[in-house]
Amino acid sequence: KIAAAKYGWSTFGIGANFLAVPKNSNLYFNTHFSYSNYKIGLDEADGRTRQSSIGGFDIGMDFNYYIRQGDLKYGLDVQGNKTNFAFVNSFGQTVTQDQNTTDLSAYVTVHKFYKKFVAEGGFRFQYYGNLGAISPEPRLSMKYNATNWLRFKMASGLYSQNIISTVSNQDVVDLFTGFLTGSNSTPANAPKDSLKSHNMQRGVDAIFGIEMDLPKNISINIEPYYKYFWHLLDINQYKVYNTDPDFMNEKGDAYGLDFLFKWQYKGAFLYATYSLSWVHRNDGEQVYYPYYDRRHNVNVVAAYTFGKKHDWEASGRWNLGSGFPFTQTQGFYEFNPFSNGIATNYTTTNGTLGVVYSSTIDGGRLPLYHRLDLQIKKVFNLKKRMKVDIAASVSNVYNRDNIFYFDRIHYVRVNQLPVIPSLAASFSW
Repeated sequence: KIAAAKYGWSTFGIGANFLAVPKNSNLYFNTHFSYSNYKIGLDEADGRTRQSSIGGFDIGMDFNYYIRQGDLKYGLDVQGNKTNFAFVNSFGQTVTQDQNTTDLSAYVTVHKFYKKFVAEGGFRFQYYGNLGAISPEPRLSMKYNATNWLRFKMASGLYSQNIISTVSNQDVVDLFTGFLTGSNSTPANAPKDSLKSHNMQRGVDAIFGIEMDLPKNISINIEPYYKYFWHLLDINQYKVYNTDPDFMNEKGDAYGLDFLFKWQYKGAFLYATYSLSWVHRNDGEQVYYPYYDRRHNVNVVAAYTFGKKHDWEASGRWNLGSGFPFTQTQGFYEFNPFSNGIATNYTTTNGTLGVVYSSTIDGGRLPLYHRLDLQIKKVFNLKKRMKVDIAASVSNVYNRDNIFYFDRIHYVRVNQLPVIPSLAASFSW
């Protein structure tokens, strides 16, 4: 039996909030603090190892001031992150990062009601310490209550991000996602007039929507959207020499349609969503579908509360998603690293197995994913607002073989978990 890979992750987090409401005042404020740490590692059967960790703190204060027919919000936030990353690409080149960053942000938002209109406008200033760059970001959202059952809404804004998530086209299933922060070095494919301080990821979006409250307790929400990213950073998958840049500049867009259906009557509840979406990225060499591009996604949740005290609940969730893309295999070859340079005797040296990947990035698609989970729960109400919840559930009820990992070297497939019954209890007061 061939061991496909060794995969593991760990996470830790802690946080606190302090809410203060001064007496006889229209102002209240909230102070928050959090710390988290996340580590992930993947050791392939062929010896390739990838490691990534990200951890840091977040401290901020948010103020809310009530004004006539609305409210005013503003706040400050300080974030500190430490990233550690190690990755070897398909050409055998290593990309590493061990970096500490401190980011500052300030925002102001005004929320106003006027007759049938609800509007929210805001501005955010983001400072990225490791890049020495400031990003001014306006935001706007509006809703028009046309009737008591029909509403129209829209939202748009500029956004930036310093955290980069990256995967490898060497993977069939993208189990390993590494996290980095933006680099102040010049990436490959960067415009000639691009400044290093502009290495933050930037994008703009526009979202429209229709909300309808129909008879028979039915609610429908339809939202088309479009997002454009004119500056994205990713690991340079084309890095061949040590002198090549570690990062590359890309562009991209995402668009689609989200549909939401809700129905509720007495103890019965039905919730269903459908998403149709397209995502593209352009690395300067080709336009491709990134690993998170999923054309269709369906979620159906149903629940029923019953019993004399309404203390029983039966529920189920069914999820369906079309396959994610992956880069296909063209063939294999013997890889000789020429460890002794030109003195290496390639006629007697045994190399390792190398992979020839398709020149088309993410040209293949994984199989369809779908799963059904069921649960029944009983609530025991005790004295002094104490209660105990006992829930019995079954995951993957019809034992669907959904792919979890695939080793393209040994052609080994590992599926996700089979039918899993479980029993859980919780106590609250």
